Amino acid sequence: MSKVALSLQIPDLSGFARSVREQLGKLAEPPSHVEMLNLLSRSAGFRNYQHCKGVLEARQRLTMPTPAVAPVDYALVERAARLFDEQGRLLRWPTRPALQDLCLWVLWSRLASRKALTEKQISELLKRWHVFGDHALLRRALIGWRLVQRTPDGSEYRRIEQKPPAELRPLIARLPNSLGSQRVIDT
Repeated sequence: MSKVALSLQIPDLSGFARSVREQLGKLAEPPSHVEMLNLLSRSAGFRNYQHCKGVLEARQRLTMPTPAVAPVDYALVERAARLFDEQGRLLRWPTRPALQDLCLWVLWSRLASRKALTEKQISELLKRWHVFGDHALLRRALIGWRLVQRTPDGSEYRRIEQKPPAELRPLIARLPNSLGSQRVIDT
């Protein structure tokens, strides 16, 4: 079991000590670990340890700052946008992994979410979305980058729902929308 750091504030230490002493006095033998946690929690005014833990964790979540929004690398967005033509098709396979990744995310965003595709269907889509004539490279890369999953026999392909990088939205906004709807789903 993982340890959770809980900060317990006791406004009346004297009352807390008195409650602990009274509860310990009622026991015939020393308490187990769980019994001791419950005893201390009751002395602090909670029903039991689970109640104490739930209340304190909720307080911690409420006081935590909201996570910062990931910064967007607009230079990367610009370089990636130059890899697409006026119809939004990928012109060439980039050599830099960061650009490959972002181009694959664009293709991922064009795939329907939660829809199974055959190998023929995904290949036809990829053929329409690029001009350099290697849809198999794109299909393998989508699987390798864990953006698409396929069954072991290769009969079914599905987009893996996940949170895209911060650069995807600005890149999609720069590309023409002539290839059908382009969606980004945060999961």
